[in-house]
Amino acid sequence: QVQLVESGGGQVHAGGSLRISCAASGNIFTIYTMAWYRQAPGKQRELVADILSSGGTRYADSVKGRFTISRDNAKNTVYMQMNSLKPEDTGVYYCSAEVVAGSNRDGHSVDYWGQGTQVTVSS
Repeated sequence: QVQLVESGGGQVHAGGSLRISCAASGNIFTIYTMAWYRQAPGKQRELVADILSSGGTRYADSVKGRFTISRDNAKNTVYMQMNSLKPEDTGVYYCSAEVVAGSNRDGHSVDYWGQGTQVTVSS
């Protein structure tokens, strides 16, 4: 069993910063891609950023230049530094991890999701 636990969400004023984290634990051999998604009330969940195990990253256009995703492979943890926050960044942020279980080392992976952490940006 694999668990993803997120932390670091909260409420900030526009222009402020937050750093959110997600730590994966359990029966993990390795993790390929890790990612952050967000979902505003009544809106579709969208990819915010993801990062490969090699370190390659991509970002949604709406957050480029403001958000930075990073990871610590030794800790099975992904981070996202969010600067210059805007009200439209408000939503529940979910982390995901593409996990190869310790009992399955043939490269087959399964996606896991965290419970979500609320980010609220007030104007």
